[in-house]
Amino acid sequence: MTNSIDEIAGASLILAIGTNTTEAHPVISLRIRKALQRGAKLIVVDPRKTELAELATSHLQLKPGTDIALFNSMARYILGERIWNKEFVAERCEGLEGLRESLGEFTPEYAQTITGIPAALIKETARAYAQAERATILYTMGLTQHACGTDNVLAVANLALLCGQIGRESTGLNPLRGQNNVQGACDMGGLPNVLPGYQQVQDEGNRKIFSGAWGAALSDKPGLTLGEMMDSALQGTLKAMYITGENPILSDADSNHVQKALEKLDFLVVQDMFLTDTAKLADVVLPAASFAEKEGTFTNTERRVQRVRKAIEPIAGAKPDWQIICALAAELGYPMKYAGPKEIFEEITRLTPSYRGISYQRLEKEGIQWPCPSEEHPGTKYLHNQTFVRGKARLTPVNYMQPKELPDEKYPLMLNTGRRLQHYHTGTMTLRTEITQIYGSEKLDINPGMPKT
Repeated sequence: MTNSIDEIAGASLILAIGTNTTEAHPVISLRIRKALQRGAKLIVVDPRKTELAELATSHLQLKPGTDIALFNSMARYILGERIWNKEFVAERCEGLEGLRESLGEFTPEYAQTITGIPAALIKETARAYAQAERATILYTMGLTQHACGTDNVLAVANLALLCGQIGRESTGLNPLRGQNNVQGACDMGGLPNVLPGYQQVQDEGNRKIFSGAWGAALSDKPGLTLGEMMDSALQGTLKAMYITGENPILSDADSNHVQKALEKLDFLVVQDMFLTDTAKLADVVLPAASFAEKEGTFTNTERRVQRVRKAIEPIAGAKPDWQIICALAAELGYPMKYAGPKEIFEEITRLTPSYRGISYQRLEKEGIQWPCPSEEHPGTKYLHNQTFVRGKARLTPVNYMQPKELPDEKYPLMLNTGRRLQHYHTGTMTLRTEITQIYGSEKLDINPGMPKT
């Protein structure tokens, strides 16, 4: 998130895209309700009529996969009506003319034929967003989990930049993370093309720093994405996989494809608390400790680094993740010797500029939001106040493409995944509780107005 959770309540307009916030992020939804009580407008972009959509000032019920057509048409209308933030764009952005040229055909009327949203409603939404005093964009996997997910986010970023709705309190681009430490995993290099702190692996200077700290040479080649890993496993080019705290058979799209890919592996290791559907396929299962059985830090969706303190000892046989990884590394010929999580965190702060000013001592009382470059720095409530990391932000043309899979005679329905309020993390924990008495099995929601065949 560029901004903080509490700031949502201060927004004058909230544009919520592909997020079922009341069910997937109920605490954050309380901030939305607070903003509405203060008179804010809520605009929901979602194919499904969720509880959030029922709260909305307006609901743009677009056809699945047509997000870019919608956002490009909003950008074109904003430019055509000359209601973009000219001062902000002139001082802090580049690429305006290239963006303008790329939007030629995307009138609201043309977008209506693609998205199904009336052109008048597109214009109304664009004007409301552009002219709002403080507009914040919230989104989740309804925007990102598409073949064109990256372009979807770029199209939304173009809107925020055009209208200067970033770098101020209660504005910004705010992806809501799905689990408690997804942000922290990404911060620590859990992405295929970066080292901790989003430092590009292809940069020789970055590799030199980490090679020196770790005493090992690092490849300059980015790794595979999750989808690419499954494809490679199915093709037989990826031979082994180590899965930690994930249950991709249930959480990833096309579970049949994922299962076939995992079964094709020569060797599969799963490190988890429970024998999940994925763990049942593993050659080796490494029992991991729960959050209550270990020390360390989590970084939540608003970039807030927080201490985790052990409440109980791990149950027999289970170990904290760091101990398992260190023991495995030693068996593979690379000794990893740490006294504990505090020493690991101190290494993180040495190698990750955005974490440099954070310490266990400073985290005793409350969490700190990165970037926090020095011990005197209070942490950063919202990003891009004065400048962007690259200097000027780039307005990026993005082309609309049809969804990769559309209904046909053989598969006439458009199916989509979602979250349920009652269950969490593919049900690995909640399905073992009395919550199953309330919501024991999954249901398929079907539009009652769907034409009969």
